[in-house]
Amino acid sequence: MQEQENPKERDLKAELPAGQASWKRWLNYQSIVKQVPFFLFLAGLAVLYIYNGHYANKTIRNINRTEKEVKELQYEYTAIKGELISRSKQSELIKAVEPLGLKELVVSPVVLLDSNIAKK
Repeated sequence: MQEQENPKERDLKAELPAGQASWKRWLNYQSIVKQVPFFLFLAGLAVLYIYNGHYANKTIRNINRTEKEVKELQYEYTAIKGELISRSKQSELIKAVEPLGLKELVVSPVVLLDSNIAKK
């Protein structure tokens, strides 16, 4: 079925040069209504584009926050590790167990052997 031109459109085509008549054809109501789905598609793309930008910013903020926490935990780990190493030294251990009544051995320890193993 071909669309019939109304008399106004025929008059416009007759009066206007070819380039201007095509613009008038694009701006009539039916043409605009045909383009509504495309405009909705473009609007949807714009919404997705805006959402993607916000989501990217949120993700970057989360990454920065996590990096800051990791740095703080690294500093804490280094401090605790240094403290542990200093407390593990023999001189520090002696100072720590002295209040408990424990003393450092002056003589070397005695090795006990099982008499059953020695006979075999």
